[in-house]
Amino acid sequence: MAATPILDLSAIDLTQVLVGPRDLDPYLKQSGRFRMLEGVLHEDVDAGVLVGYRDIRADDWWAKDHIPGRPLFPGALQIEAAAQLAAYDYSAHRLATDTEHQGFVGFGGVEKARFRGSVEPECRLHLVSRVLKSSRRMFRYEAQAFVEDRMVFEAEIIGVIF
Repeated sequence: MAATPILDLSAIDLTQVLVGPRDLDPYLKQSGRFRMLEGVLHEDVDAGVLVGYRDIRADDWWAKDHIPGRPLFPGALQIEAAAQLAAYDYSAHRLATDTEHQGFVGFGGVEKARFRGSVEPECRLHLVSRVLKSSRRMFRYEAQAFVEDRMVFEAEIIGVIF
């Protein structure tokens, strides 16, 4: 059974980009093909809830080979996109007052991952995250992904500071 959605996506404006690709650059070290997060559409910093997105295109670098004749956005890349949304929130909002922070925000693990539907081009993948725990050395976020109103992925993302 799928989890209850973190946020009712129909209650927010999914057309307004609050944080675009260039605005992500100071917070995310992934670039080029491995920048899975394209932007942020909603931020409730006090509640620790964010909505980001990635447009899934038929000409994406992975589409030709995963799976030939029926491109499916890989689950590993969905996890990476969710991890990037969590890393952005942690770096931009949880450490905003930490002037001594010099570490690299890295992927520490994933738990409770479930894939609940396929993600095929052309669509927009909405990523939703909520902070569960945040400290100077690690963080844990609940993450979900949606295509339209259908949950396709959920997990807990763990990040560490190196």
